[in-house]
Amino acid sequence: MKLTKIFTAFFENEKSGGLLLLFVTIISLYAANSAYSAEYIAFWEKDFGGHSITHWINDGLMAIFFLLIGLELEREIYHGELSNIKNASLPIMAAFGGMLVPAAIFLALNFGTAAQKGAGIPMATDIAFAIGILSLLGSKVPASLKVFLTALAVIDDLGAIIVIAVFYTTSIAFVNLAVALGIWALLFVLNRMKIHNLIPYLIGGVIMWYFMLNSGVHATITGVILAFVIPFGDGGEKSSSYRLQHFLHKPVAFIILPLFAIANTCIAIESNWHAGLNHPNAFGIILGLVIGKPLGIVLFSSIGVSAGLCALPKNLKWAHILGAGMLGGIGFTMSIFITLLAFNDPETILYSKISILIASLLAGALGFAYLKFILTKEKSA
Repeated sequence: MKLTKIFTAFFENEKSGGLLLLFVTIISLYAANSAYSAEYIAFWEKDFGGHSITHWINDGLMAIFFLLIGLELEREIYHGELSNIKNASLPIMAAFGGMLVPAAIFLALNFGTAAQKGAGIPMATDIAFAIGILSLLGSKVPASLKVFLTALAVIDDLGAIIVIAVFYTTSIAFVNLAVALGIWALLFVLNRMKIHNLIPYLIGGVIMWYFMLNSGVHATITGVILAFVIPFGDGGEKSSSYRLQHFLHKPVAFIILPLFAIANTCIAIESNWHAGLNHPNAFGIILGLVIGKPLGIVLFSSIGVSAGLCALPKNLKWAHILGAGMLGGIGFTMSIFITLLAFNDPETILYSKISILIASLLAGALGFAYLKFILTKEKSA
């Protein structure tokens, strides 16, 4: 399978970014539990322009991350894995299963309780971490598996964005929302007029983000809808979409996501940290990510293939899909992001984050060990 130049760049940046995420997470956890713990945690909660530094990262910089996801999704739809309905069907079915089954497991344990708002937490997949772990397996990984996991994770993130917009919007300021959507409509008109200069789109995007932030709808949604009005053209290297996507790869992978990881994993772990893991919320997160993700991905992929809705690409086997499903259980960035929207109680947020870290570590370790065994066995056969 021939991989496009920009897909290869996306994969390589996400690979390096995933390894960097692992490093900064360890450093952040260490700092939060060192002699300077209080000062370190207080720094991220420091007020800056009416919001904490962490809040600016989560609501501001992460909108840029979602812009990149939107641009990648658009490219996949026009020229990539999602451009052919037969090819697109498999990762779409897999993503649906990878979202619905974990949510069902979580709700089975938490329905009717205050924690049921966290059903979206185990639905997410961290693209950078999942690709980073896969990359550790080197040249043994078939191209079809790289494409499948990337497409699955991108669709999964789109699903998480929809979940955020629908289920984690509490109250809406309709005037601000109307202004934000009006700006989007204006940018759409510029797109139809074939205006390819990025400046009006970026300025409009910043203004749209401000009004979306004050509308009650989560501001990061701005990034995704902005991506679809950036002129795509023929998708070539001179197109506005390509240039912006190419420019954003490194800042997102090496600055924005590491900052998000650092700010949101400054967790002071007490001696009784395991006490909160007895709660159904923690069980739902861990079981949803570690068991629900691979189960849902394999089950729905199997249903899709059996029903003739999709087919396995060349060189992609069911064993590979199971391995990809295991790596899909690395929720990390998106799972923490949804946790912050779902809960207000600091203790619930703390134990949810610890559960996400445990589940992501288990999913990554199991997925890596399993795929290494399978791919080594295939190579020696």
